[in-house]
Amino acid sequence: AAVEQPVHMDTATHAHSETSTHAVQDSAHAKEEFKIGEMIMHHITDAHQIHLGGSLYIPLPVIILHEGHFDIFSSSNFYTVNEHGELDYHDYKGYRNHHEMIEFVGENAPHDAHGHKVMDFSITKSVFGMLLIIGLMIFLFGSIAKKYKKNGRTAPSGIQNALEPFIIFIRDDIATPALGKKKAEKYVPFLLTSFFFIWLCNMLGMIPFLGGFNITGTLSITLVLAGLVFLITSFSGNKHYWGHIFWPPGVPAFVKVILVPIEIMSVFIKPTVLMIRLTANITAGHIIILAFVGLVLLFGQNSAVAGYGVGFGAVLFMIFMFFIELLVAFLQAYVFTLLAALYFGDATQDHHHHEEDHH
Repeated sequence: AAVEQPVHMDTATHAHSETSTHAVQDSAHAKEEFKIGEMIMHHITDAHQIHLGGSLYIPLPVIILHEGHFDIFSSSNFYTVNEHGELDYHDYKGYRNHHEMIEFVGENAPHDAHGHKVMDFSITKSVFGMLLIIGLMIFLFGSIAKKYKKNGRTAPSGIQNALEPFIIFIRDDIATPALGKKKAEKYVPFLLTSFFFIWLCNMLGMIPFLGGFNITGTLSITLVLAGLVFLITSFSGNKHYWGHIFWPPGVPAFVKVILVPIEIMSVFIKPTVLMIRLTANITAGHIIILAFVGLVLLFGQNSAVAGYGVGFGAVLFMIFMFFIELLVAFLQAYVFTLLAALYFGDATQDHHHHEEDHH
């Protein structure tokens, strides 16, 4: 008995120590459970589902082209929603959703497979939002066009009355000064489309509890918009435009050796700047607002008093930033459209451009 007692006490002490260790680990895990960076990236990056809040997710269709055939299924097959409202991912039909990148990991996959043989044509969150805005634009401007055809020059009404000032603004204050009255008519449809598309996409991203759309903050979408500007500018360029790029007039020959490569680079730099400016400005606004939301949750996790204290100031600042973002949503659409018009005007002007404007 004298020998067994210390053993029993050591076992109890070890069990108590192990229990305390687990308690400390659980406490540390609880404190590390919320990570601001992960929360922000979750909201601003593209995804194969729309998160409406809590445990409510809207799955989107996954469309995969692999080894010459299409696989189409719901993104809900990739995950289950746990009790904390988080997604627990798992493989499905040999495919894996690895940080929103679809990879093939089936039996015939090579050892170094990282999705390079898989082409993803899925309807992601950004694509869904883009299609939603395109459908809205077709409906709005289709109805406006019908009213113009039916009523002619009579006073506008309804949605026509709301959007007509913007249409006239793009035509008279952006396109005409940059291109001239005659040439402006050719480019106004594209300028109107790009302005309203960017503006409405930005406004969709400002609606709370609607999935956190970040359409114009997605590089693939802004790349297409900038690429269209590049193509239109390049195909619209006349001999004077290309002549100033490849052989600038009135410049010494030794200067042309330096200037011509810069001019050629500027042809590609201009649309690249359009893409980066739009993406960075829209994404930055979302990050700032989400960062203050994260600070409230982080302080509230450690202390309720600290959470309320930080939350009061953070909410006021978030409201201020929200109204700033409403202004930025319009300004970024305006800046993109204005610069596109200036690029088109630069590509199509000739020696008589200034004389024609004066007349």
